[in-house]
Amino acid sequence: MLRRQDELVGALTGIATHDSATDELHRSIRALAGVRWEFAGNRPDPLDLLGVFLPSNNVLYSYTLLCVIPSLYTRHVAIRPSSRVSGVIETVHEILSPAVRGHDTSRVALTRESQRDFVRSCAEGDGVVFTGRYENGLDIAGRVSARTKLLLFGSGPNPFVVGPEAAVTTVVDDLLRSRLYNSGQDCLCPDAVFVHRDRVSEVVTQLTERLAEVPMSDRRDPAARVVPLVYDDAAQGTAEYLDLHRDQVRFGGTVDLATNTVTPTVLLTELHPQLRPPEFFSPVFQICVYDDVAQIHEWANTPAELARGMYLSVYGEPALRSATVGTSIVTRDCTTFDIEDGNRPFGGFGVQASSVHERGRLIPRPLLVSAEFGAARRGRVLAAAGAALAGEPA
Repeated sequence: MLRRQDELVGALTGIATHDSATDELHRSIRALAGVRWEFAGNRPDPLDLLGVFLPSNNVLYSYTLLCVIPSLYTRHVAIRPSSRVSGVIETVHEILSPAVRGHDTSRVALTRESQRDFVRSCAEGDGVVFTGRYENGLDIAGRVSARTKLLLFGSGPNPFVVGPEAAVTTVVDDLLRSRLYNSGQDCLCPDAVFVHRDRVSEVVTQLTERLAEVPMSDRRDPAARVVPLVYDDAAQGTAEYLDLHRDQVRFGGTVDLATNTVTPTVLLTELHPQLRPPEFFSPVFQICVYDDVAQIHEWANTPAELARGMYLSVYGEPALRSATVGTSIVTRDCTTFDIEDGNRPFGGFGVQASSVHERGRLIPRPLLVSAEFGAARRGRVLAAAGAALAGEPA
């Protein structure tokens, strides 16, 4: 990766900003450096076949976590690239696969099979890793064998909470850094910002002032933060959402479908239980005003949000003390990007955010491939089962 980093970043900037592509490279190298400790803790079993659906974003990092690292204990990793970015994935594969597979060309192999044919070829394998729409994942779960473990990596709204004691300048810095990561085209970007009424004016003022200084750029520019979107449907979906909520727009709000450009946009509304921020995949900041943390709990515990709970970044809100809110894991005074670690489980406890399908059951939990196929997890499960039979606390 280090030797061919210019080629890798050059390929990735076809779909990502130069900054996020470089970040992917660094995260990938860090994950590879941590493999020894990851394996020591999880003790993954030798696998025969692992099928991987690669996503359309974070291509290099996903290839590293879901293909390269599992290849160290798997005889054959079969990869189906997202059709949206297949050319970029093929380039990354061409650069890295010779170093991964050596003389065994079947160890890590890219396929151009249809989704249906790919599932059929992996249906009796040890595992399938799916990244994408939850409904599609459930369909695949119904088509693989009972012995095949299916890992479903989805997404969530990942809200920021800006409490009455928050340092607003720090929050705005972190919010810009995370919401504008790859111009908003990442599943970890926050799709909502819950701001205490006492801090709304400061947050909106600082945010709009900072956004006014951000130009539209070419994604190959190392300084680029806002660029044309890669996906037509992301621009179209944002345009439709802004048309429906035009009264909430406080800054920006312009979408050019001809060029897939979305200007940085700030919307302002009240937090209510029915709020369903979409996965914008664009530089949109949905500010939601709250007065009491009970409103946040009420929102997080609605059935829809329990299903997609992932992370909740809390700043300056002393009334939110627990490790989880609803099914979302709480991070304190930092972003989801700050705590994400390729050698540790990823996701929350929402079934649509991250879950594993095994033996006919769908179990929501943060996921790490080596942990899901590891002797360490099996040992913990057996110990818990033994304690339950003995009437002891697990």
